[in-house]
Amino acid sequence: MKKESGYYAWLGEVRQKREFARVTDASLPPDAYRITGGGGAVTIASSDAAGAMYGEFAAGAQIRLGVEPATLDVTSVPAAKYRVLNHWDNMDGTVERGYAGRSLFFRNSELCYDAERIEDYARLLASVGINGICLNNVNLRDDSRRLITDEKLPQLAELAAIFRKYHVRLIIAVDFAAPKTVGGLSTSDPLDGGVIAWWRDTAARVYGYIPDLLGFLVKADSEFQSGPAALGRTQADGANVLAGALAPYGGTVFWRCFVYNCLQDWRDTVTDRPKAAYDHFFPLDGTFADNVVLQVKVGPVDFQVYEPLSPLLGALKNTRRGLELQVTQEYTGQQIDLYATAIPWERALSSHVSETRTLSELFGGGIDTVVGVSNAGDDENWTGNPLAQANLYAFGRLAWNPRASAGDILRDWSRLTFGNASDAAEPIADMLLQSTDVYAKYNAPLGIGWMVTPGHHYGVNIDGYEFSKWGTYHRAAHDALGVDRTSRGTGLTAQYDPWVAAQFEDARTCPEELLLFFHRLPYTFRLKGGVPLIQHIYDTHFDGADGVARFIETWDALRGKVPDELHSCVAERLNRQLENAVEWRDIVNTYFHRLTGIPDEKGRQIWL
Repeated sequence: MKKESGYYAWLGEVRQKREFARVTDASLPPDAYRITGGGGAVTIASSDAAGAMYGEFAAGAQIRLGVEPATLDVTSVPAAKYRVLNHWDNMDGTVERGYAGRSLFFRNSELCYDAERIEDYARLLASVGINGICLNNVNLRDDSRRLITDEKLPQLAELAAIFRKYHVRLIIAVDFAAPKTVGGLSTSDPLDGGVIAWWRDTAARVYGYIPDLLGFLVKADSEFQSGPAALGRTQADGANVLAGALAPYGGTVFWRCFVYNCLQDWRDTVTDRPKAAYDHFFPLDGTFADNVVLQVKVGPVDFQVYEPLSPLLGALKNTRRGLELQVTQEYTGQQIDLYATAIPWERALSSHVSETRTLSELFGGGIDTVVGVSNAGDDENWTGNPLAQANLYAFGRLAWNPRASAGDILRDWSRLTFGNASDAAEPIADMLLQSTDVYAKYNAPLGIGWMVTPGHHYGVNIDGYEFSKWGTYHRAAHDALGVDRTSRGTGLTAQYDPWVAAQFEDARTCPEELLLFFHRLPYTFRLKGGVPLIQHIYDTHFDGADGVARFIETWDALRGKVPDELHSCVAERLNRQLENAVEWRDIVNTYFHRLTGIPDEKGRQIWL
């Protein structure tokens, strides 16, 4: 890793030094490329300029990974049409769930940025195939609502021009109630003629400034954001009025499906938050306009360490879908704790939506968009923890090819970053490959989530959300743990394809990492290896903390093999991670020992 323009950038991915021959091949789809070597030259064939750019980045990466130029023979077509980052940046410069400094784009309610750095960021995103970006937070505040006005659009157009050089198109997060909050109308009812005209006029104004705008992003009827349901209208009514306004310009509405009751009474054991997206959107399948993409979180809750796929992803048959992933580590260590997101993403993409189809096999047949909640900020190394850059790299790679191997992606990133033949690349890749298992062991026993500190979501707090309004419960008692979501319980399993539901219904066939997500089980329940549930909790929490200690040993041995500043930054975070893991270990083990009275079979220290 080297410094460029005063900050750390990925080696080999940001700057393109080698010259390649370009040819046009109209038979290739948009963004696709073919790389061929031989005859003393490397040739990039594509049908458009974006494909040529992606091909050049890919060819350069392959050469840096040690592939002989003359042997190159690669044809690559992106599986997803739109490969998009959502920044949750506020115009005051703060970043919601951001762990890498402040916003790259905003300060003091204004667009305020370093144009040179934004260009490097755009190039960096393009190097892994990202072609769309939303700059402002979906949880809109007053100032960002005005990005669609003449007051803000000239500056936004200047920013769009920088990204355009690298075929990255802007998206604007808009307020569903903007006809009232921005336009001064008396209603935002999507069936009202005045509202329809207002959105039409607004779209014309926005596209006048940014003619290649990718579209609008909307979070509606969720966590106090306004939406059509409050007006007695459907989600399709709300999305379609925007879709009609954008259609003349080829724009797309990205409509988030994160809609649920965030004021649930914890005494209510019938309402089940993971069922909400399906309940709201599946009955509307086929009623959304063709230029609406329903943006569905990968899991049915909220980016927990272990969740099943959202049932909505497989259930929708007649509506375009976007898969939403979280690159930023909100619940997975906040770029303090090491956590390679590629591994759970690969697990999700290879999970079945039916007996014969995995999630990755839905691409091209319903899923045409992959969205990642960005982990980048204005820190010198982009992501706070330099090793968290691997997650942004992995997002781009998997959005392009959802069947790619997480192991290959992480090894490529490490070799491209630290040097193909360096002594550091392989140990760092090994740490990343182990990181998610280590984190899950001290964080999430068998699919139980939300044992985090409310609000900022870092660190252990077992009952922090247990009696809250957010619908996030583990229901731990002295005799059993978990939530019954089978047909005997909340009925979540019924939202899945029958073959998938059958796997979840039976504790003997349910994937073990999801066991307590779908089942309420006694602590004496024996897992597939014969270990009682309570002993598994003890063992994994000790193992997880020990795993972090091993990371520290590995990293210490790399002193002098990576830049000193980088080494110090990661070492400081690993030490904080060890403190966090020990707290998780001791608090969780003590909590369940006190609750059950069952001792650790191995006699290790548990605080009573």
